[in-house]
Amino acid sequence: MTATIPADYFEPWLIFKTPVVRQLAFVIASPNILCKIPDALAIKHPFQLHQGEVWQALYQQYEIRLHQLDHDPTDLENFIAELKSTRLGLRFEYLMWFWLKDNAFHHFKLLGHSIQMFHARQTLGEIDFLIFNQHTQQVEHWEVALKYYLAEADFQLQHWYGLNRQDTLLRKLTHFTEKQFQFNHVQDYEIHKRFAVLKGQLYYPAHRLPNHTEDWINTQRRLGQWGRYIPSPAYYCLKRHEWICPDRFASSKAAIWWTNGLYKHLTSEDFFMYRQPHMIHKNV
Repeated sequence: MTATIPADYFEPWLIFKTPVVRQLAFVIASPNILCKIPDALAIKHPFQLHQGEVWQALYQQYEIRLHQLDHDPTDLENFIAELKSTRLGLRFEYLMWFWLKDNAFHHFKLLGHSIQMFHARQTLGEIDFLIFNQHTQQVEHWEVALKYYLAEADFQLQHWYGLNRQDTLLRKLTHFTEKQFQFNHVQDYEIHKRFAVLKGQLYYPAHRLPNHTEDWINTQRRLGQWGRYIPSPAYYCLKRHEWICPDRFASSKAAIWWTNGLYKHLTSEDFFMYRQPHMIHKNV
């Protein structure tokens, strides 16, 4: 049976049956969690975000290949097997890398990946992807990240926290503009454009939903909820790799014992990030 995709969201990853192929489709097709650079961010080195229509077009170019991989995922599974880390951010980067290397289906030529930048003996940083855009004939620097941020306080930029409270959305965006996009030249290439590929999910507190969303939040994608209580509908706990994209069928039964983590509704695409009370900041 073919999965049904909700009409109000572009979620084509739901049609695939193989878990890692669903994840690859999400990596390509999902829009960034931000639709614009927030005005509150102090810009040192400017960068851009791809709009959702760009990712939709890139997915459509790659869709035939995704169906091939869904029928026989060997190439993709072997590639991902080279990743020894269990970190979701690295898995996301590896999936992006697989797609960029598969250049028969898009207009990007991959010039380099994980390029270390040095001055004398000092490490200045690392470039995730250096890309030649064959449509524009320009060299692009992409930094990619998979992030999950929970809103607190007044929902302003500085009050979106990662699962590690030292990781905030403001801190990540500041790191982009102050450090990661500082380079004008890489090897023999001049960089013409810089893009942040920032995907994942944002979560509002279930006990205090906002009357409106900030203008930089991308509403073309789902927003989750988080809380320190157990919601009444049936949810099940997602396995770690399912945070990128849940498997086609529920991977566990409805949760009885709740621990910190991401939960999905049994019959819908609603997500709930549960945090035990002692994990939450006292001013929430």
